Amino acid sequence: MSANHHHDDDHHHDNHYSDMQARVRALETLLTEKGLIDPAAIDVIVETYETKIGPRNGAHVVAKAWREPEFAEWLKRDATAAIASLGYTGRQGEHMRAVFNTPETHNLVVCTLCSCYPWSVLGLPPVWYKAPAYRSRAVIDPRGVLAEFGVVLAEDKNIRVWDSTAELRYLVIPERPDGTEGLSEDELAALVSRDAMIGTSIAKRPEEAQ
Repeated sequence: MSANHHHDDDHHHDNHYSDMQARVRALETLLTEKGLIDPAAIDVIVETYETKIGPRNGAHVVAKAWREPEFAEWLKRDATAAIASLGYTGRQGEHMRAVFNTPETHNLVVCTLCSCYPWSVLGLPPVWYKAPAYRSRAVIDPRGVLAEFGVVLAEDKNIRVWDSTAELRYLVIPERPDGTEGLSEDELAALVSRDAMIGTSIAKRPEEAQ
């Protein structure tokens, strides 16, 4: 395994998500009572990232790369520009690198120190992505972490771990499933999940997307 990361063992985080959620709710309530925020506006933002942006932007990037070798090459050279050409840029997605899964290598993305994540491409980060257990174990035992997500790789397959930072975020381009040669870009995008673009899953086969 090769890993691109800088790990700070003295950087501690709160494991108690229930406590954190309670604090967030209390803060939201206080700010609402003071008239500083509009809960309806927050709901719209959250709904947009969960259902409208979500992972759909990234899935279309992947599908286009699968269908168009020229676009895939552009992604390899300059993912930021290639992704921006589709209109996907902005919040925490300004500087991107696309990493391609191959028969020899599987890529996995983590942010060891916090939760840097390309919102404009993948939407809201999953709770587990922020969890200290994932952030530490993805580097120490990536094969074991993947197995817990249901991804069991051959022992001779290399796993490369990429550590997102405030300056650079990563998008995994999963391997294209067999039997998808005649599918449209939208049909291909339906095979690509958020987790596959983080590296904790693989693309679905056509029959699994029904």
